[in-house]
Amino acid sequence: MKNIILTGVGGQGTVLASKLIAAAAMEKDIPVTSAETIGMAQRGGSVFSHLRMGEGVHSPMILPGEGDLLIGFEPGEALRMLPYLKEDAPIVTSVRPVIPVTAALAGGTYDGRLQLDYLKSLSHPLYTVDPDEAIRELGNPKVMNVVLLGAAVATGLLGLEPEDVKQAIRIRLPEKLQELNFRALEYGMKLVSA
Repeated sequence: MKNIILTGVGGQGTVLASKLIAAAAMEKDIPVTSAETIGMAQRGGSVFSHLRMGEGVHSPMILPGEGDLLIGFEPGEALRMLPYLKEDAPIVTSVRPVIPVTAALAGGTYDGRLQLDYLKSLSHPLYTVDPDEAIRELGNPKVMNVVLLGAAVATGLLGLEPEDVKQAIRIRLPEKLQELNFRALEYGMKLVSA
């Protein structure tokens, strides 16, 4: 059984990435359940998905300390989900912070450095993705979710092959977006295997 947590801020594609993983698992006849919290997604609020794959899953929710992999679309949100991870579970995260709406409205500052430094100090294997480099390479910021998904695939912990995720992209995304997302997946995989 695999317990995967995806977390980010509304508008980053967290839910789509979760649905791509689930679709890839279902295509391989792997039982999968998922649950998302997306209530504040339109307002830039926290978004997370619990995704459980494998036999014997009776609930979509992951209990604290049972997560096998955390995919963070934003460093502060990744930090927020740490209690759900196993002691040695890897973290794949973007290094780009997204200023919370409350901090922006209050005139506060947030650059994500403290959160990233803390994540680096932990015993969890940490894979970071620099969105600016990916955007320069791919030419489109809207595929960062698939870049992070590619990095997660490359860890080997999803139990999915690149072709499985490409097939999910073919099923779930319009044809005109597929080639760009294939490139994003491959780009993310190179970040971990390099």
